[in-house]
Amino acid sequence: MKFILMRAAITCLCLSWAWCLSVVTAMAAPDAQASTTWIKLTTKQYQQSIRDIFGSSIVVTGRFEPDHRDQGLLAVGASRAGVSDAGLEMYDGLARNISGQIVSERNRTTLIPCSPKKTNVSDDACAKRVIADAGRLLFRRALTKDEVQLQVDIARNVTKATGDFYDGLAAALSNLLISPDFLFRFQRLEADRSHPGKYRLDGYSKAANLSFFLWNSTPDDQLLAAAERGELHTAAGLQRQVDRLLSSPNLETGVRAFFLDMLGFDKFETLSKDANFFPRFTVKVKEEAQEQTLRTIVDHLLVRQGDYRELLTTPQTFLTASLAALYGLPLADLTDNGQPDRWYPYRYADDDPRVGLLAQASFVALHSPSGRTSPTDRGKALREVLLCQTVPPPPANVEFQSLEDISNPKFKTTRDRLTAHRSDAVCAGCHRITDPIGLALENFDSSGGFRTTENGAAIDTSGDIRGKKFDKPRELYTVLSTEPSLTSCVAKRAYGFGTGRMPPEKDEHWAAILERFKSSNYNMVALLEAIATSDLFYSPPEKLLQAAASKE
Repeated sequence: MKFILMRAAITCLCLSWAWCLSVVTAMAAPDAQASTTWIKLTTKQYQQSIRDIFGSSIVVTGRFEPDHRDQGLLAVGASRAGVSDAGLEMYDGLARNISGQIVSERNRTTLIPCSPKKTNVSDDACAKRVIADAGRLLFRRALTKDEVQLQVDIARNVTKATGDFYDGLAAALSNLLISPDFLFRFQRLEADRSHPGKYRLDGYSKAANLSFFLWNSTPDDQLLAAAERGELHTAAGLQRQVDRLLSSPNLETGVRAFFLDMLGFDKFETLSKDANFFPRFTVKVKEEAQEQTLRTIVDHLLVRQGDYRELLTTPQTFLTASLAALYGLPLADLTDNGQPDRWYPYRYADDDPRVGLLAQASFVALHSPSGRTSPTDRGKALREVLLCQTVPPPPANVEFQSLEDISNPKFKTTRDRLTAHRSDAVCAGCHRITDPIGLALENFDSSGGFRTTENGAAIDTSGDIRGKKFDKPRELYTVLSTEPSLTSCVAKRAYGFGTGRMPPEKDEHWAAILERFKSSNYNMVALLEAIATSDLFYSPPEKLLQAAASKE
């Protein structure tokens, strides 16, 4: 395609001046906007936004810079992330690929709302319409006249050089896609008319916060329109939009994205198991293990509107034939040969040790080394992921040989090896935090399969949490479900997922959110609504207010 050659020739120019001009425009602070801060779109948010704006026919292919986790969430790390030179090149490649798909003969009739009078010359009117409409959704706000005109000029110039209107339109769309206004969620302040002398997030910033929180995607046309009309600054207008987003099927996308982040499923990308020991843990099973957990979460929290705490003990789940084989469970599979595995609802007996999320491969396999289990890793994950507690890293001079030597006949079980390892006073402190709960999951091998013995010796799964003793995995789940930090942790993570920062611990608005969660019997939708309608969720970051005050 001629556009590709043309684009290659002007890449350096477009990447430099278009990017820099966008940064200057985005960071400009007119009287109504005292200052800005930003949150970079995560990979999932980028992909979902493109899908929601342009449809499922557009396939996002290409590399992304890795997202970085902070305070337990990629979403919080995104509030501190920038774009490197290499990352900008990746975004440029993605933008050119996406814009090329949009203007392709296969898609242009459905994705482009107008046609040029002639395809070999520029048509400013059509280009302007496409740029204004697409730019509004990509930038999550209406484009200024100057911003639209800049892209119309680019489209005209490229069309003149290549003799193809769609080459020029693709160039303009590509520039929108590499703009900081798309890649970052800019949070802007404006003067609060209801409280003279104070500032608030503008309507567009509120709309983005709300949409990425509940849908993990860009605001739709209705939400942007509400922001333009100022409705998000009123309690009734905000409540209408929150109710609409919560009742949408897109809520499942947002809930899935939140738990993908909270549970650290990005680590599956580098997870592997020793095929000699765990031949059933295939690439397909690794993907299905994540999907099993997400289906269980959606079913329990959204479909059944269940108590969040009962995710640890629910007997309801979903299985494929491959997962059933991994777990050693009977499952009649009716999938046709050559077709993707079907998902089937499955219910364990209430006293089965495999009930709940912690027994699923997405937890026990994810937090285990390649060829053996690790109660320490699992206990650490329980503390940090589910309870928001901090487990200090091991000292630099720790010796792990006795712990990793699974061939030593002196130590038949992992508990034996850990007991010997803890004899080192340097190690004992941390292991007292992790091992008692991690050992309760020793019935599950490194791949998630169930066992009762290790090297011929019976597995001891007893332990305690803060003096509360348990003997079996099922008893651990029950004890954990009574821990107050279990529910406060998911609330903190949900708030951080939406705002890019953790909530203030001592704040009346935060206390009210936690109380609403508790009074709803820990209903997840009630928690999301409490956060999304709270003034705290839309409170400007302190550094924004400080910047605004310094300008006065």
